[in-house]
Amino acid sequence: MSRGSLFRHADFRRLFAGDTASQFGTFVGNTAVPLLAAVTLAATPFEMGLLAAAETLAFLLLGLPAGVWVDRMSRRRVMLTADFTRFALLLSVPIAWWAGVLTLAQLLVVVLLVGIATLFFDIAYQSYLPSLVGREHLVEGNAKLQAVHSTAQIAGPSAAGVLVQVISAANTVLITGLGFLTSALCLFRIRTEEPEPDRGAHARLLPQIVEGLKFVFSDKPLRAIVACTATANFFGGALAAVQVLFLTRVAGLPPAAVGVLLAAGGAGGILGALCSGAVTRRLGQSRAIWLVPLFTWPGQLALALAAPGWRLVLAGGGLVLGGFGLVVYNVAQVSYRQAICPDRLLGRMNASVRFVVWGTIPLGGLLGGVLGELLGLRGALWLALAGEVASALWVLCSPLRHMRDLPTAAKSGSPAA
Repeated sequence: MSRGSLFRHADFRRLFAGDTASQFGTFVGNTAVPLLAAVTLAATPFEMGLLAAAETLAFLLLGLPAGVWVDRMSRRRVMLTADFTRFALLLSVPIAWWAGVLTLAQLLVVVLLVGIATLFFDIAYQSYLPSLVGREHLVEGNAKLQAVHSTAQIAGPSAAGVLVQVISAANTVLITGLGFLTSALCLFRIRTEEPEPDRGAHARLLPQIVEGLKFVFSDKPLRAIVACTATANFFGGALAAVQVLFLTRVAGLPPAAVGVLLAAGGAGGILGALCSGAVTRRLGQSRAIWLVPLFTWPGQLALALAAPGWRLVLAGGGLVLGGFGLVVYNVAQVSYRQAICPDRLLGRMNASVRFVVWGTIPLGGLLGGVLGELLGLRGALWLALAGEVASALWVLCSPLRHMRDLPTAAKSGSPAA
């Protein structure tokens, strides 16, 4: 298979179609479920907080053992099970609403269990790609899948708002479930054989968790990537806590303008996904991990300049530049992780990375709230943006700066040097 030919790969097309349905369903649901709780079920602010926490609780509670379990099983089977499970769980919401018995307690349980299924799907999905397309096509594959994510990030919430208005929030949740069902039907048609899972090494759970963590933190470039992403997510959590309040109360923007401005990052992400292959070929895959953030992430600082008029355009342009750089970085760093990791450790490696980099987000959110009280909204925003930009120093000062391209073969199963 030649460069740029993954859409001629039948099984990749099936994975791509399934991922497209799943991603759009996810982003529609991310808007529809909170609207269902707030409008239909009249949830209190505390109950809305519980709902938000339930969405990602699985990554903190089960993130590490999930990687071990995924490595012991067929990854395609894990993804199929997760998709069918999410469809069945979400189908229960409109059924309960039609019967007049839907409660917030049911919605919380559904969101929590969907989060667990999503955890297993995400780990298996990132671990499955190398065996499906080959390690030499990882950058192209990740770029195409990242383009779907960025597009869904823009179109999903907009579509959800229209659907909730026209067919109700509960029926819109059904659309989310149908997205997961479509994903499962596409994955079911994949015929590529994946390697047999390694069930022989370490019968106990803890040694296998430790093996995954050791692989991640013993490889210096990967350790820098994890530190960079975790730091960026930490300050991103702080930013999320104050940015809407800043834009509405300090910058004086109407809600419609806030929505358009925040969508600019997603637009930049689509551009980044489309250009990531060309950028990495020109710069080198390893250089893209540190050089692109160095020149694009500072664009996010323009958000602090947002105000009605020309400054709104300036802030939007900065977010487009930052979103572009973020996606190019993500494509390159995920491809690096997949390239160096032996197949039998992919699930544990991805789970270990996700546990660290996602676990910082709620902590950053708490910090953002505290900083907003102590420094004011503008001060907190500046600090959060500066922290996101400065997180690139981890990869800038790593061995990646002395490399050009990614490895084409996995390292040994023992921790990397």
